[in-house]
Amino acid sequence: MFHRLSTNISRSLIRTMSTAIPVAAADAAVVPQAKAASATPSSDKKGGKKSKKQEQQFLLKTPKGTKDWSDKDMVIREGVFNSLTDLFKRHGGVTIDTPVFELREILTGKYGEDSKLIYNLEDQGGELTSLRYDLTVPFARFVASNSISSIKRFHIAKVYRRDQPAMTKGRMREFYQCDFDIAGNYDIMVPDSEILNILCEGLTGLGINDFKVKLNHRKILDGIFEACGVKEEDVRKVSSAVDKLDKAPWEAVKKEMVVEKGQPEEVADKIGEFVKVNGTIREVLEVLKASELLSTNKSAQQGIEEMGVLADYVDAFDINNFLRFDLSLARGLDYYTGLIYEAVTEASAPPANASELKEKAQKEKASKDGEVEDASEYVGVGSIAAGGRYDNLVGMFSNGKSIPCVGISFGIERLFSIIKARAAKGLENISPTQTEVYVMAFGGGEGWNGFLKERMTVTKKLWEAGINTEYLFKSKANIRKQFDAAEKSGAKIAVILGKEEYPAGKLRIKVLGQGEDSDEGELINTDDLLSYVNQKLESFNQDGLDEISRLVKGL
Repeated sequence: MFHRLSTNISRSLIRTMSTAIPVAAADAAVVPQAKAASATPSSDKKGGKKSKKQEQQFLLKTPKGTKDWSDKDMVIREGVFNSLTDLFKRHGGVTIDTPVFELREILTGKYGEDSKLIYNLEDQGGELTSLRYDLTVPFARFVASNSISSIKRFHIAKVYRRDQPAMTKGRMREFYQCDFDIAGNYDIMVPDSEILNILCEGLTGLGINDFKVKLNHRKILDGIFEACGVKEEDVRKVSSAVDKLDKAPWEAVKKEMVVEKGQPEEVADKIGEFVKVNGTIREVLEVLKASELLSTNKSAQQGIEEMGVLADYVDAFDINNFLRFDLSLARGLDYYTGLIYEAVTEASAPPANASELKEKAQKEKASKDGEVEDASEYVGVGSIAAGGRYDNLVGMFSNGKSIPCVGISFGIERLFSIIKARAAKGLENISPTQTEVYVMAFGGGEGWNGFLKERMTVTKKLWEAGINTEYLFKSKANIRKQFDAAEKSGAKIAVILGKEEYPAGKLRIKVLGQGEDSDEGELINTDDLLSYVNQKLESFNQDGLDEISRLVKGL
């Protein structure tokens, strides 16, 4: 009966897939077409047979900007999670979790122009809610809700944005963020410098060394805008234009400021003299201190003083070679109040002919009555980690009682795209299962029962010792099938129960994967199983790291 049922299901699925039609709107969810079919009589005028167009039809795909993760993909992702989690714990972090959706009013007005990317949900029971856009605003709400005065917290969870996907570049609509934040009143720039150290340590710990952390300070940037003649209500609009300097030339950014943002050309020219400046922290500080235009600006001078303190602290952490003070960095989110930063690599920038590629893709898609599904051809990876100081965000949720905060967010999907490309060859030899030991039984002839129960007993003993172990689910399994199963599982060691040896209190331990150089293994006493297996497994690790950890870290 089970065979007949599964066959019918398979035939039905194949028939459904072969008649699938695309959903008209690119942003639409995957919606079954059954309703329209069932609302119409299921017979035609001639033969009363069901029309093919009236059969249930749907497009079998994930929604735009999302993806399924295969078993080997998950090996890499879990390795990244483990590396960052260990890092966060070393720095004293505690983990929390918050709902995947928040009251809409909690998220409204916190993200500047990016607010249009928030996923709003329907009214379900009298509350307007939205999917979380990041983990920072929910954290600030958590701190305010629980009257927390100081905390180091980390949070690894999914967030959602209605952005234009670029799937091969790790830019998606559903993706993981790994955040570490420090909340509380401390001496200036002390938490900020530790967060920068966590950023650098996190990336180098994943074998990513060819990156730069671009730094800026919102108080300096706001001071520059103010001194150059930008009105207070226009500061964020101008800031969002300047933030595009990593993707567009100054001429395009200037045009946006003048034409779209309504700034006088002379104001834009003054701003241009500053935002083109970048270098080490101390190099850029010399330029800022020498500026007469900024000499009387209170906001700029306060930011300059704080960056001077930071310069000493990053020297102490020995991370100066990763940092670059870039006055064009603006970070569009409205809640930042002080130091801001983002880590970029060569892959972060879009192609040199990005505009041309984008125009071509849009024209091709327009001719097919749709919009571009994936922007991978004309965008870069973007920043792989970013963050900053946000001293006023908690106060928005606690009647003005502000708790200073600073944090960093690692973009897992973007890190994944880099690591997977680097580890592609090594990944071929990695098993998605993490089986370490395979328990087998050898024997035959009259009275041989396959030692299934005995294999279960030995396997249970290894499980209880925390050793990843498997055995073949067959009572009398031939030797070849057991070795094939062990190879497929990725096991490093075979524990063999021999027909004559096991009743005599002996087990044979054999190292797998040695091909023609393989030997018969070593015979040990049953009581020595755990100590011997642990010793063997430890010998496979190099510098205390297993194969997957070495792959993820690029070693």
